Amino acid sequence: MLMKRAIISADDFGLSVEVNEAIEIAHRDGVLSTASLMVAGPAVDDAIERAKRLPTLKVGLHLVVIEGASVLPHLQLPLITQPDGWFSSSQLGLGVDYFFRPEGRAELRSEITAQFEAFKRTGLVLDHANAHKHMHLHPTVARMMIDVGRPYGLRAIRTPFEPIEPLLAAGTYTDTLGDAALRYWTRLLRHQIRSAGMVTNDWCFGLAWSGHMTPDRVAALAAHLPEGVSEIYFHPATQKNALLQKLMPTYEHEAEFEALCSSGFKAVLHHAHAVLSSWQDIQPTHS
Repeated sequence: MLMKRAIISADDFGLSVEVNEAIEIAHRDGVLSTASLMVAGPAVDDAIERAKRLPTLKVGLHLVVIEGASVLPHLQLPLITQPDGWFSSSQLGLGVDYFFRPEGRAELRSEITAQFEAFKRTGLVLDHANAHKHMHLHPTVARMMIDVGRPYGLRAIRTPFEPIEPLLAAGTYTDTLGDAALRYWTRLLRHQIRSAGMVTNDWCFGLAWSGHMTPDRVAALAAHLPEGVSEIYFHPATQKNALLQKLMPTYEHEAEFEALCSSGFKAVLHHAHAVLSSWQDIQPTHS
């Protein structure tokens, strides 16, 4: 019988001071164990400072190759970034450039390398990696993340596979063809990760209710966690500033912060015999 393990994580570390504050408090006073750092985020220096005074907070790389700022200047990435050094929001357009255009792939590798190098310069230990908007589901992005990340100590990568049964048991949920296609597509990513000798989670929660992982929802979800390793990820903030409103207008950042600090969430995890874990607890399994 497999043990239930839960990795409680937060994305967008470094995006704003309000996000950083929530991550610090949720780790210190709640159940948050890991955070994923945006190395070109507007508040990255503040995030690094907080991480260094929280030695038990595990920090990984939140790779940004869509809808975010690049590390390298636009002149070095003219094909894949806009003149302001910002990646577009077009998954299709960037996906085509990353897959079919040699120049796009070369720029992508340069940027991915620059982001891992920027993380190394922080002095933090690289705990894991994932990608903004789950862009590492793109096979080219995943391959480069693995190949480039390995020399920097990359060992663990998120697979965004969300099973429907716990969602149905925990609350209202309607499965779509897009959701089914996403679950099928994660097979390739999982194979890439395990073939490289790296580790990944069995399950991932935070996709269907992204931005809406409220206290009631996560408590209900915790009661129905499946056996194996589940990553439950959040987008917390102590308050919603102008940048968060612009980028994620519908997200309930403060409610997600509340959920991470909720005694009810922690109690249900305990009652469900889910052991709070980290990426370092996962052993390699070859596909």
